Amino acid sequence: MRLFAAVLPPEDVAADLAGEVALLRRLPGADGLRWTGRPGWHFTLAFYGEVPDELVPALSDRLARAAHRTAPFPLALAGGGRFGGGKALWTGARGDVAALRLLAERARSAGRKAGVGHEEHRHYQPHLTLARGRDTVDLGPYADALTDFTGRTWTVDTLTLVRSNLPRSGVPGEQPRYEAVARWALGASG
Repeated sequence: MRLFAAVLPPEDVAADLAGEVALLRRLPGADGLRWTGRPGWHFTLAFYGEVPDELVPALSDRLARAAHRTAPFPLALAGGGRFGGGKALWTGARGDVAALRLLAERARSAGRKAGVGHEEHRHYQPHLTLARGRDTVDLGPYADALTDFTGRTWTVDTLTLVRSNLPRSGVPGEQPRYEAVARWALGASG
């Protein structure tokens, strides 16, 4: 299974973001972008790649411990930017970003200890990807339009292990499908 650990925004927060994205999609050139859909909106904490079935229980146990050791915290979607050579548009986070980074480190550590994951260690930049561009589209105006965006604050209280099912149809623009494999309450005794 292709797996990653994530924080998922609740429906009301996603609805606010959908309204903001609708405005972005009216900007010139927006039809040249590949927009992520609501099911794909998440803050990736740790990407594990293809995980053999026999390692999923150990990973799950370690993620449960990571969740239990992390208290719930406030977060809001805010601002925006671009990376990947200017080819990915994202919105960021405001609130207890230090707690989000700590949860990301614990999720990465859970993967290492379970024998999965292969991403290099780098400073965690919380982001939720909104669109991907091609060479011909300048994402600058879209990132600028997100400068003053701040969504409603929610309490992050769940760590989710997500399975990513890559498109197989060959249809251009098809999105990956995401499926929650397991969820753990933050701060819960276990």
